Amino acid sequence: MKSLAKDTAIYGLSSIIGKFLNYLLVPLYTYVLARTDDYGIVTNLYAWTALLLVILTYGMETGFFRFANREGYDPKSVYRTAYLTLFSTSALFVLLVVLFRQPLASVLGYANHSEFVAMMFVTVAIDAFASIPFAQLRNQKRPVLFASLKLLFVVLNIGFNILFLVILGLNDVFYVFLSNLLATTIQTLCLLPFTMPKGGHFDRPVLGEMLRYSLPLLVLGVAGIMNQTLDRILFPYLYPGEDAQAQLGIYGACFKVAMVMMMFTQAFRYAYEPFVFAKHKDRHSVEAYADAMKYYIIFSYLILLGVIFYLDIFRYIVSSAYWEGLKIVPVVLWTYVFQGVYFNLSFWYKLTDETKWGAYFSLIGLVITLVLQIVGVPRIGYWASCGSSLVCYFVIMVLSYVIGQKKAPIPYDLKRICGYTILTLVLLAVYYVIRLNTALNMWVQMAIGTVLLIIYLAVLTRKDFPLSGLPVVGKYFKK
Repeated sequence: MKSLAKDTAIYGLSSIIGKFLNYLLVPLYTYVLARTDDYGIVTNLYAWTALLLVILTYGMETGFFRFANREGYDPKSVYRTAYLTLFSTSALFVLLVVLFRQPLASVLGYANHSEFVAMMFVTVAIDAFASIPFAQLRNQKRPVLFASLKLLFVVLNIGFNILFLVILGLNDVFYVFLSNLLATTIQTLCLLPFTMPKGGHFDRPVLGEMLRYSLPLLVLGVAGIMNQTLDRILFPYLYPGEDAQAQLGIYGACFKVAMVMMMFTQAFRYAYEPFVFAKHKDRHSVEAYADAMKYYIIFSYLILLGVIFYLDIFRYIVSSAYWEGLKIVPVVLWTYVFQGVYFNLSFWYKLTDETKWGAYFSLIGLVITLVLQIVGVPRIGYWASCGSSLVCYFVIMVLSYVIGQKKAPIPYDLKRICGYTILTLVLLAVYYVIRLNTALNMWVQMAIGTVLLIIYLAVLTRKDFPLSGLPVVGKYFKK
């Protein structure tokens, strides 16, 4: 358990630091790139690459972990088989992209910029291949090397972006994609010497077993990632105006403003996942899960209130050209809250080996997202994009809770959770009533938000998180 905790901290910290540093590219892009259209291109193609990465890895990473640690299988042969298979399919994909980049770019709406599509899709192919060497590092319990190489990419990517866009003044979206390609290539070249297959052989029967195990995960993975990226993929096809890319750029930039909630959710996942599986056989585990859910919701609401009340400061993360889209930030924050609750609820079907329910929920969410996008985007633009995600995660969250309570009941503290939900909604209502019906300047508005936030914190510390329980300083808050 100590080893698990240490590894989790290293993996989690490197991921969160990496996401935060990449988060800093948002203001760079929105302030430096010439037009909102440019950031729309970045938003759209990055959404495509997220989907392609799931397809190009086709669940092989999970299959590798499954069979490399399974009795009766040679770990070296399993690794060599997965390594060569991913290398072959990624290389084939690169070849197809290079040969058909122009028609591919035309289909995606970038007929005049096939180089954008080629660079991003070659980058994602390299990432897909590198997923197996990175999995080998995790399998060998080398978290420090894993984290170092992941952070190396982040540092290189930021460095190249600053070099091209700021120092050299090459304010073109081409250099955003070139920076990513260079950073990914260098990271992979640094990774390979530590992870070249040693020993073992390419085992075709094992490959067949791995594919039979992994390919069903592809369906679940594609449905899940499409729930997260479909809004940015479909938008240019559905939005009727000529400024579709500009509107997508505004949406993508303002979506990023709310990412502080996503980073909290990610941090919680890294801490919570090993906690859940470690506690599974504990007779008090259900109470622990219930407490974890309660505290996740409590602190999610705290972050949500903080971002909304201080949005006049957070808005400077993006250029003023994007501020018209800031009204979607509260919707995105609520979406992240529902997504995090859904993640917490998902453990009932993982621990009972009924993972088919995860596929059902993902597919239901995909249908909801798709229908609302098709119906709404032509009428109300990016409001339909963020609204579809909100409805998707709310519905599958409720379904997971209702079915989970029948399959594996957990005594969630609904009374306390509902209490904090009502408190949050009341504080938001008070804030918006004052903000919309008075002509107060932003500093007075933030002062009012601060008072409301203090009210929330006062309830929190009195009911569920007494300051006396804090380490070191807690002794100064004894009753």
